[in-house]
Amino acid sequence: MAGFVRELERRAGPALRLEQRAAGGVGCVVWDAALVLAKFLETGACPLARRHVLELGAGTGAVGIMAATLGANVTVTDLEELQELLMVNIENNKHLVTGSVRAKVLKWGEDVTEFQPPPDYILMADCIYYEESLEPLLKTLRELTGPDTCVLCCYEQRTVGKNPEIERKYFELLQRDFELEKIPLERHDEEYRSEDIHIVSIHRKHRNSPP
Repeated sequence: MAGFVRELERRAGPALRLEQRAAGGVGCVVWDAALVLAKFLETGACPLARRHVLELGAGTGAVGIMAATLGANVTVTDLEELQELLMVNIENNKHLVTGSVRAKVLKWGEDVTEFQPPPDYILMADCIYYEESLEPLLKTLRELTGPDTCVLCCYEQRTVGKNPEIERKYFELLQRDFELEKIPLERHDEEYRSEDIHIVSIHRKHRNSPP
């Protein structure tokens, strides 16, 4: 299948070269939210060196591979049909990686035993657009997170069709088990930022704390 390369500049050193697919599902291109989250990681807001990082719905792997260039030990995950693209991009950028990166299949809602113990960070870019995937995604997040896991969820706010309703439902369900904190726009990368792309920091609620 024909591919085309998207370059993602880095603050230090050569750009990431991310192969995309000209045809296929939603995971086959680098979405804007992935660019925004990848560049946010580069700001140094989250210490990534030697941290255990898991990316959900990785698609091209842009965010996870960027984390690996910042010293993290990363597992990028997506469905079986995205594994070949993920492995191509890992191979294309392995000379830039200072931590480690590997690709694995993870279907939301299914067993996550092999991804334990809980990672330090879970990265998600534009993972909320199918209503039927909300419950499986939330189940996976509940099962993957430990008390100290930080989930960074970056999404583009969409105003067409069912998107606003799906987004509202997702955050409503998420807040049953997690605390949410929106990262202000001024803390995003000064170039890779947009008023309609949001980054939310998510942590498990501490059950023994007062309501």
